[in-house]
Amino acid sequence: MKTTDVIVVGAGPVGLFLAGELRLGGADVVVYDKLPAPSGESRALGFNRRAAETLGQRGVLARLGEFRWGPMGHFGGVRFDLGMLDEDHSGVLGLSQARTEDALGGWLTELGVPVRRGREVTGLRETPEGVVVTYDGPGGPGEETAAYVVGCDGAGSTVRALAGIAAPGWEATRGMYTAEITGVALRPRPIGERLPGGCMVVCTPVGPGRLRIVVHDPSLPARPTPGALTFAEVAAAWQRLTGESIDDAEPQWLWATGNSAANAEEYRRGRVLLAGDAAHEIPPLAAWGLSAGLQDAANLGWKLAATVRGTAPEGLLDTYHAERHPVGAELIRNARAAQKVYLGDDAMDPIREVMGELLAHKDAAEQVAGIVSGLGIRYAFGDGTHPLLGLRLPPHRELALADGTRARVADLLRAGRGLLVTTDGGPAAEHAEGLTDRVDVVTGTWITEPEADAGTDAVASLDAVLVRPDGYVAWTSPGSADGLAEALGRWFGTARVPQPAGR
Repeated sequence: MKTTDVIVVGAGPVGLFLAGELRLGGADVVVYDKLPAPSGESRALGFNRRAAETLGQRGVLARLGEFRWGPMGHFGGVRFDLGMLDEDHSGVLGLSQARTEDALGGWLTELGVPVRRGREVTGLRETPEGVVVTYDGPGGPGEETAAYVVGCDGAGSTVRALAGIAAPGWEATRGMYTAEITGVALRPRPIGERLPGGCMVVCTPVGPGRLRIVVHDPSLPARPTPGALTFAEVAAAWQRLTGESIDDAEPQWLWATGNSAANAEEYRRGRVLLAGDAAHEIPPLAAWGLSAGLQDAANLGWKLAATVRGTAPEGLLDTYHAERHPVGAELIRNARAAQKVYLGDDAMDPIREVMGELLAHKDAAEQVAGIVSGLGIRYAFGDGTHPLLGLRLPPHRELALADGTRARVADLLRAGRGLLVTTDGGPAAEHAEGLTDRVDVVTGTWITEPEADAGTDAVASLDAVLVRPDGYVAWTSPGSADGLAEALGRWFGTARVPQPAGR
C-alpha cells in the first residue's frame, strides 16, 4: 500500500527544492538522504540568474541573507560586459551551497516536509500501487511505498543505477582539487588565474577568514578515489603552482573530482524520475550543474504534483523529459566548450582573443549571456509569434491592480500555481473559471519600466498571458482568447466545473 506520494532521494539543493515544489502542488512528499546530517560542504558557490529568479518566485532567495551579484559575465574565462545587455543576466557569487541548503531546509520545515537523514536507498521495486523503496536506516533496514520516486542523488546516482537507466557520456580527462580553508591569507583569484601548461588556480573568499581554493592541473588524477584526498596533497599542488605555502591552514573540507560528463538517456522511466546531477553530470564550472538542477526541479515539481493529485492532463509528466533532456545535452556541450577555453594552454589564446572581440558586440554577448544565465532557455509551446512565448516571464515586472496596489510577477507565482494575467478581465479570464483550483487569474495593467522603449516592450504588449507555475509563458494573446482553452487544457487539465456556455 502506498504510504506517500513521492520519495525524493537526496537532500542537496535540488532535492530540497523539488520537495518544496511538490508540497506546494499538493503532493505528500518525503526526502531521504544517506548522510546523518548536512555535510556543510559548498561545492557550488552560487547559481545563475534564472536559478536565482526561480528561488525568488518561491520566496527562498530572501531567506539567503546578504550575497553579491556578479557584474561581469564570462564564458570560459573570456569576460564580457553585462551592462550592455537589455536584461540583467548577473548571477549570485560567493554564496556557499551550505547556506542555500539551510535556507531550503527552513522552507521545507515550514511546509511540513520531513527530511529523513541516515536513510540509504538499497533497492527499488515497481508494483501496481507504486514503487517500493528499500533502505538501510538508523533503525535498521526498512521499506516504503510511494507513487513515484525521484533521484536527486548526484552524478553517481543510486536511483539511476537501480532503475537501470543508462547515462552515456565522456570519460574524465583531467582532475581538480578543491578545499575550503581558514587560517591563511591569500590573494583572491575569483574566476581563476591561468598558469603555464594548462594549469589554473582559483581563490574565492566565502566568509570571514574562510577561502575556497581550487587547483586545476593536468597531472592530477582524472578519476580520483573518493575520500582519499589529503590536505597535504592540496597544499603541495598549490605551492607547486603558485609558490605560496598554505601548510599552516586549517582545512574545513576537501574534494577531488574529474571532468567527466554524462546525460541520462531517460529522465523518466515509469514511476522513477531523475533530476540534477543524477540526470546530467556536468564538468564542475561556475555552478552550472546546480543552476540546471534547480531548473529541473522547477520544471518537474508542479507536473508531478498534478499527476499524483489526478488533475494532470494526459502526457504532462512526459513533457519533463521532452523539455529538460535537450537542455541537459546542450548544457553539457556548452560546459565542455567553456572548459576547453578556460583550462586550455597557450594554444587556446588566439581563440580567446577572437571570442573577446566577438563578445564586445551586443548580439553575441546576448547569446552567450543567455547560455550562462539560463535566461536563453525557450521551450516549444506552439506556433505563436509573440517574442516571449516559451521564455520565462521576467519575474521583476509589475502590474498595477484594480485596488491601486502593485504586484510583481514573482509574487503572483509564490503559491506555485498557474497564472493568467489579463488587462481587461474579459473572455480570457472566463476561460479559466473552471480551473481556479490550479490557475490564479489576475487583472491589471503592466507598468512600463523607465528604461524601456514603449514600442518594443514585449511585456507591456501582453493583453493576456498564461504562465506556468515554473514561470514560463505558455500562451499569449494580442487581444483575443484564441487558443487559450487549448493551452489551459494542455498544461492544467480538465476543469472541475463546466466552462461558460459557448466557451
